[in-house]
Amino acid sequence: MMNQDTIAAIATAVGEGGIAVIRVSGPGAVSESAKIFRSKSNIADASSHTVHYGHIVDPQTDEKVEEILLTVMRGPRSFTAEDVVELSTHGGVVAVKRVLELLLRQGGVRIAEPGEFTKRAFLNGRIDLAQAEAVIDLIRSKSDRAFSVAMKQAEGTLSKRVKALRHNLVELLAHIEVNIDYPEHDVAEMTSSYIREKSEEAVAEIDRLLKTASEGKILREGITTAIVGRPNVGKSSLLNALVQENKAIVTDIAGTTRDVIEEFVTLGGIPLRLLDTAGIRETTDVVEQIGVERSRAALTDADLILFVVNAAEPLQADDYKLIEQLGGRPVIVLLNKTDLPVVADTEELAARFKPESIVRLSVLQEQGLDQLEKVIADMFFGGELESADLTYVSNVRHIGLLHQAKQSLIDGMEATASGIPIDLVQIDVRTAWEQLGEVIGDSVAESLIDQIFSQFCLGK
Repeated sequence: MMNQDTIAAIATAVGEGGIAVIRVSGPGAVSESAKIFRSKSNIADASSHTVHYGHIVDPQTDEKVEEILLTVMRGPRSFTAEDVVELSTHGGVVAVKRVLELLLRQGGVRIAEPGEFTKRAFLNGRIDLAQAEAVIDLIRSKSDRAFSVAMKQAEGTLSKRVKALRHNLVELLAHIEVNIDYPEHDVAEMTSSYIREKSEEAVAEIDRLLKTASEGKILREGITTAIVGRPNVGKSSLLNALVQENKAIVTDIAGTTRDVIEEFVTLGGIPLRLLDTAGIRETTDVVEQIGVERSRAALTDADLILFVVNAAEPLQADDYKLIEQLGGRPVIVLLNKTDLPVVADTEELAARFKPESIVRLSVLQEQGLDQLEKVIADMFFGGELESADLTYVSNVRHIGLLHQAKQSLIDGMEATASGIPIDLVQIDVRTAWEQLGEVIGDSVAESLIDQIFSQFCLGK
């Protein structure tokens, strides 16, 4: 499904750096680049996967614009399965923009749309849709573990399991089809028990994939974690300690934090989207009131709440109000300032929350943060992450389609048990097969493909 257009875009982040790369893909990638590239070698005849030193020259003025390395990759042995040229210029905004503008000025190349290189790799059959979506997960990874999960999906581990599932369903559909067309032949003893057996095997495999969905989604998107507590208990100090940077202003003045501050941090391989909130209390300060309302909203949306208590002071009315609001939520109580004599009613906290979710720490002395890591891992991953060889399902679209395919198979089994003719049962099995096909892009609407790739950055 080769494209006729030749496209180009800057593939590296814009800004100062050692080098910048312009990626060109399409049938005219080599010939169009040759119009502005001067070297001792003729790149029009260059072999695939070769690098050439030379200069970018303006054909109209013969002015040398830039000194570059040009890499030629002939299709289908390239990322897009088309002819690809990469122009490596000096880093910086001016150099790379001048080269790209000169290339586009020749008339045979257009600027690429977001994600168009990866989209072409998918359309040309080099990767399937699940692998293509893993590319954006690689770019957005917030932790080493999330990167490893995305890398495995990009290599096709999830796709292989989905394809195996679809292959088994195709065999079941074939048996049903033969039994419908030739009822006089009891082919493979096509009975209700046979349909149930094969469907149960498929459902069991889908369940094995879905078992990792919550962990995979966390690794992909991070745990939205709200740091809450009354004013001046050490919330902002905790954020700074976790981020290892002075992101939030810390003073002895209550109400210093007026808005929700957001940062990403990784604890023990688990990505956390930290929300440092304004101290929740009754106040007449109009600006602080807005911050408190935003804190309450963050409290509602959070997957995990870090409830910070000043251990060196008795529990106060604002603490008790928060305790009432946190009932039934995933909460870790952080007894901060334990380097001082502990005065807070720890028995009261132990009665209100699970004892294993109460962590003693001193942000000032950087003590107890390792225990916090352990408690988070216990809460979300049963103490530790699964084996590195496990295929995680992390994409919300994939999770939804797997649930739909599972339900279609369950509907088919229930229809079989009710004595419904197998030609109607076949509809449910085929629906499950098609839903699994949407995961890898074998059966998916063009509008969805456009929507998926529009989320990519330019040059990818």
